[in-house]
Amino acid sequence: MTMLYIFTIGLVLGSFYNVVGLRIPIGKSIVKPRSSCPKCQHALTTRELLPVLSYIVQIGKCRHCSTAIPIKYPIIEFLTGILFVLSFQLYGFQLEVIVAWTLISLLIIIVVSDLSYMLIPNKVLLFFLPFVIIQRLFIPLTPWWDMFLGGFVGFTLLLLISLMSKGGMGGGDIKLYGVLGLILGCKLIVLSFFLAALVGTSVGLLGMAIGKIQRGKPIPFGPSIAAGTLVAYYYGDVLINWYFTYVFNI
Repeated sequence: MTMLYIFTIGLVLGSFYNVVGLRIPIGKSIVKPRSSCPKCQHALTTRELLPVLSYIVQIGKCRHCSTAIPIKYPIIEFLTGILFVLSFQLYGFQLEVIVAWTLISLLIIIVVSDLSYMLIPNKVLLFFLPFVIIQRLFIPLTPWWDMFLGGFVGFTLLLLISLMSKGGMGGGDIKLYGVLGLILGCKLIVLSFFLAALVGTSVGLLGMAIGKIQRGKPIPFGPSIAAGTLVAYYYGDVLINWYFTYVFNI
């Protein structure tokens, strides 16, 4: 029952994060106006806003004009619910689960924004920054100062890559890694970037192979950052221990 409750909360928040990620980058209020069909402008009713369920019942179309609803919306909602449950399974009633849910919330909004506009808004990062700092001060890493080292390393690493690649890394990515470093610490933020680069490269090569991505055309890095960061956060220590044990026999 607890898992179902948490999953439902995740679904609802995922729906809200869709709105935040779509509206904040273009300067729109996240409160007004009500969500509406982008084609016929029909204001969505409560039953049309039920996370995932409304999409299934309406067969992925607007009830009034039959315009297709992007499948990324229910995917984001479902993914948020699943990640909230996974965090609770891993951390239970430990305070660290609060950090996990905050991290998920930040990353989901970033993914929506980056997929929609190729943009990671400063407003989102500045909103989450104080919460991240306060949480890590009261739910610290070991040692406690690793949060500050992680933030510095995350920001500096991406900044150096941006300078060396002459703008190949966006300013939003750089600042995002500074915030993520506060959560993960030095060791895991480096692993996060390695995994994100691996995911991004794999997606890019696959996209070019099937003709979905043009060579030289920029692609959103936010989803790859989210994937790499979550794997590093949940399983980073296990991966690092495995690597040094089986590769270097340490």
